[in-house]
Amino acid sequence: MVAYVKPRWRRDVERKPEGGRGRHALTFAAIDLGTNNCRLLVARPSEDGFRVIDAFSRIVRLGEGVSETGALTAAAMDRTIDALRVCAAKMRRRRVDRARLVATDACRRAINGTEFLDRVAAETGLHLEVISTEEEARLALRGCAPLFASDKRRALVFDIGGGSTEVMVLDTDSDCGASKGKSSDGSCWISLPFGVVSLSERYGRDVMSRESYAAMMEDVDKRLAPFCARNGIAGSARDGELQMLGASGTVTTLTGVHLDLPRYDRSQVDGAYLGFNSISKISDRLRTMCCEERASHPCIGSDRADLVVAGCAILEAMCRRWPVGQLRVADRGLREGILLDLMVAAAQGAQRRAQA
Repeated sequence: MVAYVKPRWRRDVERKPEGGRGRHALTFAAIDLGTNNCRLLVARPSEDGFRVIDAFSRIVRLGEGVSETGALTAAAMDRTIDALRVCAAKMRRRRVDRARLVATDACRRAINGTEFLDRVAAETGLHLEVISTEEEARLALRGCAPLFASDKRRALVFDIGGGSTEVMVLDTDSDCGASKGKSSDGSCWISLPFGVVSLSERYGRDVMSRESYAAMMEDVDKRLAPFCARNGIAGSARDGELQMLGASGTVTTLTGVHLDLPRYDRSQVDGAYLGFNSISKISDRLRTMCCEERASHPCIGSDRADLVVAGCAILEAMCRRWPVGQLRVADRGLREGILLDLMVAAAQGAQRRAQA
């Protein structure tokens, strides 16, 4: 069970009675510090889940160079701490009561990850925890679950990150074959040891040849093949039992490009469907562009221009292995999973106190 993290940045906070007259509901926050992005959500419970009252997202590239040197660079740490200061200020302004602040692949891998988190605590007051790949997959799955279609027996969910890529399959009729790679909610998962940052560093960031792009896809497929065989995913795709759901910047970016949005609009992207033919056409077009051309699209921009093609290769490898024809797009994931965990824990705690 995931416990909430007390708001250490407000040690002298006056606790608000839950449900007290004249008081709003508890305010919750979630931070997801990944290899590429720093993201914050602040929300309060509502009848249909929760209502977001504040948010923040900035590309910080914390994991830039980690795959080559094994360490976080001074520049990357400085960029990230600047973003986390913004998060801390928003949390104070919104008077957050309970939060969970997590770091993922870059801090897991970096030899100086612990020293960096100590510096974050000292300079921002935020105490981040480094979570395992299994916990990362569980939270992403929990956050995306509301988008599952009810007419499919299995759901495959993936999150293409900066330094790693998590892939999960949920099958309520199977024990997943082995305890290894199985989470407590019955899903099977794999964490691929690469993402858009690490693959871009290996294969290049600008115009990419068809051969280099195919090599990237082959790298991804070699990792997916044993996972696919172990869990019988190809058979489920062939039999029409499998749905796919993508929760990552790559998928939401390509959806914005597909919809030809004048600027990114979450309300049009989250929950949309993206066909595999469209993915292939957009990916091939982006592969042949230089970074400046990609950056000119309002749904890509300069921050993603040099990384999006690597994301396309990971995405296309999954589409080719599991040709279900379309995927559902989720502009949600780990942060939403954290918030749901925190709110359930708070409600259970209030119920226990009421019964005592």
